[in-house]
Amino acid sequence: MKKKRHAHSKKTGLPPGTLIHTGDVKTSQVTLTMFRYSAEQIEERTITSLDEIPSESENSILWLNIHGLHDPKIMAEIGLKFKLHPLVLEDILNTEQRPKVDVYDDYLYLVTRFFTYDSREMQINSEQISIILGEHIVLSFQERPTGSFDPLRERLRANKGLLRKSGADVLAYALLDMIVDKYFIMLEQISDDCEKLEDQLLHRPSNVVLQNIHKLKRETMDLRRAVWPLREIINSLVRNEFDFFQESTTLYLRDVYDHSIHFIESLESLRDLLAGMLDIYLSSISNQVNKEVRILTVVTMLFMPATLISGIFGMNFEHMPLLKDYWGFWIALAFMLLVAGGMGLHFWRRQWLSRH
Repeated sequence: MKKKRHAHSKKTGLPPGTLIHTGDVKTSQVTLTMFRYSAEQIEERTITSLDEIPSESENSILWLNIHGLHDPKIMAEIGLKFKLHPLVLEDILNTEQRPKVDVYDDYLYLVTRFFTYDSREMQINSEQISIILGEHIVLSFQERPTGSFDPLRERLRANKGLLRKSGADVLAYALLDMIVDKYFIMLEQISDDCEKLEDQLLHRPSNVVLQNIHKLKRETMDLRRAVWPLREIINSLVRNEFDFFQESTTLYLRDVYDHSIHFIESLESLRDLLAGMLDIYLSSISNQVNKEVRILTVVTMLFMPATLISGIFGMNFEHMPLLKDYWGFWIALAFMLLVAGGMGLHFWRRQWLSRH
């Protein structure tokens, strides 16, 4: 997972609630998209001024999605418009927050993370998504436009399901459900790369394969640390500790909670698989070294009889068998070849001369 520790020294000494963006600038401009809907009608438009946003109404739900968090001035205006606490705005602009939920008098503040996987770089990219849930409003803050909520927008336009007929809590649930569902798409992509690495590991083990396995293992560990708090957050919503969700909505939240547990368990299995692949790689390299050493040992043993015989006949004695015989050299050479050939045949039958 791509990590960049931003310098927080510029916030040192400033009072709490000071609005300073501490993350990467992932889009060039801030875009505000508004949906105002009820069971009978829907209004969708891009907001150029906060004055265009209608007042909160009991007869409709307002969803305002903000892309781009790098402009503290716009964030301050949004805070004034919707009466958000300065600490909430500060957390929204600090895009390195861990998942959490905070409750205020009139709204619920939820921080979660959205992930995408770059298969080419074998890297998980992370984005913070903040959600504000009020009685009739939902605000969602994204670092950049990703299209992650497009299916939800289509459901609103087509008036499919319960969204248009339900309250703001169902919309907040749907956003959370969409985020968790996207986790499984990312997990499938990582699993596909793991299968490719496993095939390379069995047929073409190399240092590149080892580096990729280690990289994916580190990415999954970072991903687990980032997702783990979300499980407890959803569980607290299921228990309805904050009274911002209706009882009927908590049934759907329980399904999201089950999905989060399933995702974490699948992630654990994937991490164990990668750890096993590292062990297989090390065993494979060890076996290759053993095979090379075995072949070198066999070759050395094949030459040992010749070395022994030539050493014996190289001693400085005047009287030695075959020393002055015409056929002495050829007899010694034939004996060397015979012994080496016999040993080679024995090693071949034991399959010690094969690399496989």
